[in-house]
Amino acid sequence: MRLNAYLAACGVASRRKAEDLIRAGRVQVNGKIILAPFFAVEPEDEVLCDGRGVSPSRMVYLVMNKPVGVVCAVSDRYDPVVVDLLPAELRALRVYPAGRLDRESEGLLILTNDGAFAQSILHPSKGVHKEYEALLNIEINQRQLERWRGGFEIEGRRAVPLALSVLERAPRGRWVSIVIGEGLKREVRVMANLAGFSVQRLIRRRIGELTLKQLRPGEFIDLSFSEVYTKIFNGGEV
Repeated sequence: MRLNAYLAACGVASRRKAEDLIRAGRVQVNGKIILAPFFAVEPEDEVLCDGRGVSPSRMVYLVMNKPVGVVCAVSDRYDPVVVDLLPAELRALRVYPAGRLDRESEGLLILTNDGAFAQSILHPSKGVHKEYEALLNIEINQRQLERWRGGFEIEGRRAVPLALSVLERAPRGRWVSIVIGEGLKREVRVMANLAGFSVQRLIRRRIGELTLKQLRPGEFIDLSFSEVYTKIFNGGEV
């Protein structure tokens, strides 16, 4: 986003008056005075006006179907990141992923610039469970299911799925649904490995009561706080 438009989005001034502030040397980006109103501001940039940090005031709540091959970050040296899938006006609002899916995983992802909201859906005490669908490399039997349901020791902590079942989907016996509460790093993949499997495909299907049904990979919708809160805690589809 252009610097003058960014300042306007922050409520500092209108675009025309923002240009005057910039040309007067009152605006810095990443510690440098910028005199060009059309200077391009990136989401991760630090912008100061008269020595005070400014950022867009609009709170954003995006629900995305994250595709495979994209990293849950605002920047990465080697791979494309989820914010790259957003238009410039949303990137300028400094949204970031609330929670993570690894590069090769896909499915429901929430992006926001509301830190309190992000914490409300990430912290285990909030009781926001996540449901995944995993395609295993080989068929799973009842004995292996029971072993997995008993949980595993991961990084000094006991990780136990809240629910685990086989899905009626081809290839038969290889798709499982798993619900977790805490969300340790790569928890589903690690548990699958400890149970004797590798995961060939991993989809996050549900966050709380919000279920992925219609969004295609890479698509997102922009919701209000009340809309996303209602869908997560009371139920809804995207």
